[in-house]
Formats: sequence, C-alpha cells, structure tokens
Amino acid sequence: MPRLLHSGQVIVDLVMAVDRLPASGGDVLAESACFEAGGGFNVMAAAARNGLPVVYLGRHGQGRFGDLAREAMQAEGIQVSLARSLGADTGLCVAVTEASAERTFISHIGAEGELSAQDLAQVAVTAGDYLYVSGYSLLQASKAQALIDWLLGLPRSVPLMFDPGPLVDSADSPLMAALLPRIDIWSSNRIEALHFTATSTIAEALPRLGAWLSPSTLLVVRDGPQGCWISQYGHQVQVPGFKVEAVDSNGAGDAHAGVFIAALAAGHEPLAAARRANAAAAIAVTRRGPATAPGSAEVDALLDAQ
Repeated sequence: MPRLLHSGQVIVDLVMAVDRLPASGGDVLAESACFEAGGGFNVMAAAARNGLPVVYLGRHGQGRFGDLAREAMQAEGIQVSLARSLGADTGLCVAVTEASAERTFISHIGAEGELSAQDLAQVAVTAGDYLYVSGYSLLQASKAQALIDWLLGLPRSVPLMFDPGPLVDSADSPLMAALLPRIDIWSSNRIEALHFTATSTIAEALPRLGAWLSPSTLLVVRDGPQGCWISQYGHQVQVPGFKVEAVDSNGAGDAHAGVFIAALAAGHEPLAAARRANAAAAIAVTRRGPATAPGSAEVDALLDAQ
C-alpha cells in the first residue's frame, strides 16, 4: 500500500487570534491562545485523514513540545521512524491570525532542524511510496545536504513532492540546483511561486517553473479562494475553488497538499485530486487552528453538494 514519507519538520504552534497585529513595540490582547502540533504535522494529518498511511522521518525532541508533537502524531496514526532526540526539545512557532484570516509566523528551530545520513539510512522506501520535502528542510545546511544526497540516491520511480514554503525564494543555491531535476510534484501557493520565479502572475510563473523542472513534473500552485492551477507538459488548467466564509487560513495550504497527494496515491487523476484538495482547503479555512484538514467523508460531502 502506498505511504507518504514526510521528511519535513513537526513543530509546536502557539496559536493566537487577534483583531490586528500591533505596531512595532506595541501590544494587543489575543482573543484566544493554545498550543497545537504544527509545521509538517499539518500535511501528514491531512494525508492520514484521507486514507494515506504516513511515516514521519524527522527528529523530535525531549521535552514538553516533543511530547505534544508525538501525542498528536500518535492520535492521527502517523508512524514515527526515529527515537526522540536527547538534549533538545521540539521547536516552536508563534502563529498569529488576524480578523482578516491572514496569518503571521515567528518560528524557532529545535531538534527537528537536524537530520543525518544515519537517520535516513534507516528508512525503507518501497514501491508506491511518495516522498515529501519542505523548503524549510533546506535552511539547515547539515540537514539539507544529507537529505539531498539521500533523495538523489533513491529510484526515480518514487515520486517526490516539494513545497518551497515562504523562505526558499530562488533557484540559485547549489542545493536547489541539485533538487529541481528530481522533483515530480511542485506544490506552492501563489506568492511563493511568484517570489521563486521573480514573476508577477501565475501565468508567467508556471512556464518559468516548467523550464527548471522536468517536463513531466506536475505543478500545483494554490491561488486562495480562486482554487489552484495545475500544469504539466506546458498545459495549464485552473481548478476553481469553493466559496466559503474563511475565519483562519493557517494550515489551509498544508491541507491542500496532504489531500492532493492522498488523492493521487488513491488513483485519482491530477484534476480530480486538485478538486478534492480545493474542497479540503475550503473546509479547513472555516475552522480555527493549524491542522484543520477534513477527512475524506467531509471532502466527499462538499463535492457532492456542488
């Protein structure tokens, strides 16, 4: 059975809801605050809730945040491949959501920021598995090189999904130059795609990305309420979104990515997978918190209602 092998980072989010962000040096009162598992957990939870078994390849720490992360993964049925890292706790992200549903992050990297060749050598990759790589994994040089070397040594028949995230903004680094030809599925939001390609529209960004990637690479660029764009072999299609009342956009892109890859693994064609992912993201933004992806039954219900 296919699995999702997730090489990114599970951290803990301190989620706070405010009317607006304060000016520099100012202060505002949050309407709510809670600790939740976040980061790579959001994608994994979305995939698991939609029928795809998941294995977390990253590290997790010793301490209150590591305990919370492991408990959350266990509750979702996510397999953890490594023992806890001694001497460091799992990292923390302050995730602030404004009344407009826009979110702002401040992150601190913990034990999940490290990953060695020895860690990855323990992973048994089987036919049908999908790999997931986050751009955040490229920010720590020691982890990034070990991860790239491992990925390039795997069979090309194992599909690799890459999400650049907001901090990887160009193809100029040696790590990105090595990774780009190996990517089978590109998954990003509109802003990330435009920054990465130095373009001003999705219509410009898709062919620029296509020129760097293999012609067979499946490009998925999320466009908020408008849905997403799918491109492969130079053929571009916009897949419409679903009209909902958004209250929190935190984790919506992760819900989209997790459900999209779960749909592909279940045998759906890319356009059908994108429509399922759009439905999942639409449901996710109606809920507060980072890991709000719906299960497959809820996705089916929204699709049937349309």
